[in-house]
Amino acid sequence: MNGLTTERLAIRKFELSDAGFILRLLNDEAFLHFIGDKGVRSIEDARDYLSSGPIASYHANGFGLFHVAEKSSSEPIGMCGLLRRDGRQHPDIGFAFLPEYCARGFAFESATAVLQFGHSELEIDTILAYVNPDNERSIRLLKRLGLVYAGLVTLDGIPLPQKSYSSACST
Repeated sequence: MNGLTTERLAIRKFELSDAGFILRLLNDEAFLHFIGDKGVRSIEDARDYLSSGPIASYHANGFGLFHVAEKSSSEPIGMCGLLRRDGRQHPDIGFAFLPEYCARGFAFESATAVLQFGHSELEIDTILAYVNPDNERSIRLLKRLGLVYAGLVTLDGIPLPQKSYSSACST
């Protein structure tokens, strides 16, 4: 993937130079509450997260979490992409945005582009989403994207069962 663009967003692969942004995003209060503590406390931790997470996933799977920036300013605002979890048959979509960019349609816009990329370009029929049961904003977004509730699941490293949603598409 060379990058995706939408009306307002530029979506691209993460680079190690994005470590400062990742440090800020992964330590945001909402990220810590709804997604979890990734233990990223320094720029070096952020580089390690990027190299062993998104960047490694690009090489192993052809996809991963992507850097999302406002097209007009190139300002990084969040991440959105596909994840391959150990022991799971289908990839899942994930997203997180800095608080000042929430409730402005950026998550919907980027997730729509990522789902389209996954279904059309990568020919993935089923893309899942896992969400903390009390994350009502993300649940509304998943429903708006057309994903359908598929039940509760337990994921490694996450203490509470997560709600699972599914987006099946015939390609």
